[in-house]
Amino acid sequence: MIEVNEKYCKGCNLCIEFCPRDALEPAEELNEKGVHPPVEVEDRCVNCHLCELICPDFAIIVEEEEEV
Repeated sequence: MIEVNEKYCKGCNLCIEFCPRDALEPAEELNEKGVHPPVEVEDRCVNCHLCELICPDFAIIVEEEEEV
């Protein structure tokens, strides 16, 4: 599960460009900074944490979903 803090995101899109699974895409709506923050594309994330590591603003946290 990819969690994006929209208050920190400046819309650089590094996370979108470097994701090996294309698990992120720009949101349709703007955040309060006037940029399209990334949103997760269903069932593509494999928890590699690359987006979390590459984000210069620490706006992304990747958490593994617990199976019930």
